[in-house]
Amino acid sequence: MASANVWTRRMPRVGEKAERTRRVEPEYIRLFTEITGDRNPLHYDESAARASRFGEIVVQGGVTSGILNAVVAEDLPGPGTVFLHVDWRFTAPVRPGDTITGAVEVLEVREDKPITKLKTSVRRQDGVVVLEGTALCYTMALGGA
Repeated sequence: MASANVWTRRMPRVGEKAERTRRVEPEYIRLFTEITGDRNPLHYDESAARASRFGEIVVQGGVTSGILNAVVAEDLPGPGTVFLHVDWRFTAPVRPGDTITGAVEVLEVREDKPITKLKTSVRRQDGVVVLEGTALCYTMALGGA
């Protein structure tokens, strides 16, 4: 068995879980647009959104998935972690004012490299899963770590 000393903090364990919850403020749509340039009418135009299958304004998928960035970078696996690959399905909309919870569960851990495969999901306050899939992450050493 390889040494777990490739992990700068500690080696995650299969089955370990973490989650974070956050209210999605209407301002996040504007901020995400400022960063990305995404001006899709579904995020801004009430009549266009109402005429769509969503029936009202929805936030960008990047705002929805962004909570998972916080979970992996802050909690599990933790600081120094970046996504190598994600496979996500967006299954329901998130609207301004919704509260979302991003959750991860460790599915696999490599012992030869600080790589972790995670089950990922985001759910709304009503329990509806809005994003699900997997992510492959790499955790690198940080200065002074």
